[in-house]
Amino acid sequence: MALEFNLEFSKGKLSKNQKYMLLLVLAAGIFLGGAAAIVTKSFERISFNARVIVAEDQSIVKYSNAIRDYGICPKPKGEVYTVEEINKCNPNSVELSEIPNTLRSNILEKMATNSALNSVPKESTSTCINPATEKAYTSEDLMKAYRLAKTDEERTKASRMIRSCSALRIIPDALPSSRNEEALLSSLNKIFIVSGWDPDSLSPSGESSTAEFGKNLNTFQVNLSLETDISTTMRILDNVERSIRDFNITHASVEWAGNNMIVMDARATAFYMEPSKLIKNEKTMSAGGN
Repeated sequence: MALEFNLEFSKGKLSKNQKYMLLLVLAAGIFLGGAAAIVTKSFERISFNARVIVAEDQSIVKYSNAIRDYGICPKPKGEVYTVEEINKCNPNSVELSEIPNTLRSNILEKMATNSALNSVPKESTSTCINPATEKAYTSEDLMKAYRLAKTDEERTKASRMIRSCSALRIIPDALPSSRNEEALLSSLNKIFIVSGWDPDSLSPSGESSTAEFGKNLNTFQVNLSLETDISTTMRILDNVERSIRDFNITHASVEWAGNNMIVMDARATAFYMEPSKLIKNEKTMSAGGN
């Protein structure tokens, strides 16, 4: 019998038990391989979901910090704003006492009442005249109107007046958010009239470029030609120098014309800053980790 078994095995024949055993081994291998693949896939999915949750949490924290730092809503009860708190938030109804040390409170409470800025002369429009005193609103008047506002509409109006009638308007005057050549030339023309002189020629060059210093800061050129006496020329230059608007004279030629007269051709650079743009950041995540 042993001789027959060996001969049959050597010819490649398997017994029934060996066949069953081989099938069991193959089935177990397939099962274990499938189970390993399922477990690996599950771990990848769990890891992916965890990274997505972490990224979402980070975005929520950054969003909440932006709202808190700017002062759009009162401080949240927890570490971040809930959806309910954001939906209930109305910036026009927020009291400054609810948002201390935020950008909004600092602007309305500190910059709007800054004595140095308020010392700069200003022309008041009819909307900036206090009917009770028939004089321009003071910073105290404007802040009082804001504090006593009873409705969102009144508070919005008071906030708008603070920006346009208080020291805050000096900031856009000094560095506007657009090229606006007409406003610039009008301001220069007024300086010349105050100096007692009518300009012979005043025009923008049409050239514009990005300043090498300062983000979003742009420049454009202004050409000026004048012929007047020495004292008037000095008054013009002094008033331009004292202007809230910054000018950088890049070129000037001066010639004597006789009879105490001066002919001057000048080229100056004016500045304006484009509004900052919020950039939406998108982050794509995949289960593979790329």
